[in-house]
Amino acid sequence: MVSTNYAPEHAGIGPYATQIAEHWAESGHETHVLAGMPHYPSWSLDPEYAGAWRRTEQRAGVTVHRRRHTVPPRQTAVRRALFEGSILLHGAVAPPRMPRPDAVHAQMPSLAGGVLAARLAHRWKVPYVPVVQDLMGAAAAQSGISGGDRAAKVAARAESFALRRATLVGIIHETFRAKVEALGVAPERIRLVPNWSHVTSPTGDREATRARLGWAPGETVVVHSGNMGLKQGLEVLVESARRDPAVRFVLMGDGNQRAHLEELGHGVPNLHFLPPADDADFMDVLAAADVLAVTQRASVLDMSVPSKLTSYFAAARPVIASVAAEGGTAHEVQRSGAGVLVAPEDPDALLKEVRRLADDPARARALGDAGPRHVAAHLTRAAGLARIDALIEEALGVWRT
Repeated sequence: MVSTNYAPEHAGIGPYATQIAEHWAESGHETHVLAGMPHYPSWSLDPEYAGAWRRTEQRAGVTVHRRRHTVPPRQTAVRRALFEGSILLHGAVAPPRMPRPDAVHAQMPSLAGGVLAARLAHRWKVPYVPVVQDLMGAAAAQSGISGGDRAAKVAARAESFALRRATLVGIIHETFRAKVEALGVAPERIRLVPNWSHVTSPTGDREATRARLGWAPGETVVVHSGNMGLKQGLEVLVESARRDPAVRFVLMGDGNQRAHLEELGHGVPNLHFLPPADDADFMDVLAAADVLAVTQRASVLDMSVPSKLTSYFAAARPVIASVAAEGGTAHEVQRSGAGVLVAPEDPDALLKEVRRLADDPARARALGDAGPRHVAAHLTRAAGLARIDALIEEALGVWRT
């Protein structure tokens, strides 16, 4: 596997890459991962890896080959290009020393990771099977990153290079299909492999968790968890908090926009920032909220589907999605039956829906109860890993014929 993000990262793509690799190792396969240094979602190097240039380590039966790269604390097109370039250069000059594998799998929001995986598969003459988690060309155009329009063209060329060389291409959502085909991938080589809920159900006492966090009984609490980046458009939550002091808004996580959001929300007493919760506490914090928020800029349509949704659904709390109605995120929330849509970047619309849910506990409970049912029906870990296994097995069959 080639995946820039990997454990101990516990947000975004890292948990999926980790669970796939550990599943293969548990199944008796010798499993190697070419990964970056842990840095996400804070976009700062994990102190444990300070000074490390290259490192090979064993994690749960998986051999992880890490290569140093730049870690831009603030996202611009140039800094992102340097990040991707450093991953590509270091991985190319120092590929993992390992036996010839049966196949090379890539987790792709990383352009460099996709290109590296394609090169390694070509060198070893084995199938190459990427899974598209984010479309980086579309991301550059839609996320609001400085210089994004120019970067989008370069990113699309790199994505096309990586995907056209694949034996089969996995996509996590149907909204990616047209874009992947436009990048030069034949429709018959695309397979749908949705992500799964990689967390466990909450176990703690809800009221005790709220008391520990300082949330008053009867207080309406809206929580956003995960990366605080440009594409999330979290300014809508800051402005919502400013307009209604009676509702507590909690942004839990990290990211390159956190400092900006803290500055923007300075002096707003009902806006609170929390560090990422550890794995043992994460689901209990989500379950302690009254509403879980997922937000995106209005321009974000078909570049990504936030991995936080699978955790939100498992938490059994109603979801408010402040996202474009035609995008993949909106589609997943509607399909789950666990949430409602509001117009993106519209704090008044978001607040109106928060108040409606607070005034109608039965409706809020019905939405929340739909989340775990959706997880059980469609998003179990076993089903998700089985889809990945089937994708690899099919690619091996295609390769042999």
